[in-house]
Amino acid sequence: MNLSRFPRRRYTQYATPIEKLERLSTILGGPNIYMKRDDLLGLAGGGNKTRKLEFLMADALSKGADTVITCGAVQSNHCRLTLAAAVKEGLRCRLVLEQRVPGSYDRFAGGNNFLFHLLGVEAVHVVEGDSDMMAEMQKVADALKAEGRKPYIIPGGGSNEIGALGYVACAQEMLQQLFEMDLDIDHIIVTSGSAGTHAGVLTGITGQNAPIPVTGIGINRKKGPQTEAVYDLCCKLSAKLGLKNAPAKEDIVVFDDYIGEGYSRPTKEMIEAVKLVARTEAILLDPVYTGKAMAGMMDLIRKGYFDGTRNILFLHTGGSPALYVYTKEFFAD
Repeated sequence: MNLSRFPRRRYTQYATPIEKLERLSTILGGPNIYMKRDDLLGLAGGGNKTRKLEFLMADALSKGADTVITCGAVQSNHCRLTLAAAVKEGLRCRLVLEQRVPGSYDRFAGGNNFLFHLLGVEAVHVVEGDSDMMAEMQKVADALKAEGRKPYIIPGGGSNEIGALGYVACAQEMLQQLFEMDLDIDHIIVTSGSAGTHAGVLTGITGQNAPIPVTGIGINRKKGPQTEAVYDLCCKLSAKLGLKNAPAKEDIVVFDDYIGEGYSRPTKEMIEAVKLVARTEAILLDPVYTGKAMAGMMDLIRKGYFDGTRNILFLHTGGSPALYVYTKEFFAD
């Protein structure tokens, strides 16, 4: 795959490390657990959206944009990183935040919400849960166009075929690292949310003829709709890349058992997982994405899902700033 033909900005000048989680592996008594540390990517606070934004911001700049618009939940990591990328590029940024939990927006909240203010967001537009977020962003774009501005809309999570190129690039990076480490990985575990990371990794692995299964731990949708979302993006991404060996629908594995009461709502399993990784490996997960994904991986190990597997790789997609608005849940015990 020739990714160099797509315009790209660079926000991280190094490959994120792959670490062996020695103590966690011993405690869980399953396969050796390795972690790809995409929480250490560039921009303010790091996280997986940085990879997507390298391609999305390049596209925005090529179209002459002066303002980027994106959306997410009230503590969105994607919104934080999109704003940070806009700051880097000298562009303005507007955010559309969805109150997926009624009444959850607090202008003076900590976590990512504080960082929106610190990074200098131009405006925040708050809408109710289940709003048509693309339509809400288009309203903002239309108002800016009427002022003579040039807005560029980035979808939630940066998860379209442009943004997902970032995780095709990540798949290439991982495979090169594994070769250099002389490490044979039998399984990859990813968080499956807006679908860009899951689809990008799976498409990148498949496109390079590396037969490593990829399992997604869902954090927002039931298995059926999430599988369709990942497959649809895999198809669009494969077409953009001109791949003949695109992922098949049966290659898409999603577990929806770890969502709990809904997106961003804490579970006791998530709290256990975040605490255990912090106290064994000194690595911070986040309560919305990687915390639930780690809880899912831990449960699957305990249930024997990875029996016969020697080495597994967990993709840490970042998001730890959101921890600081969930402190009551972590002190509850």
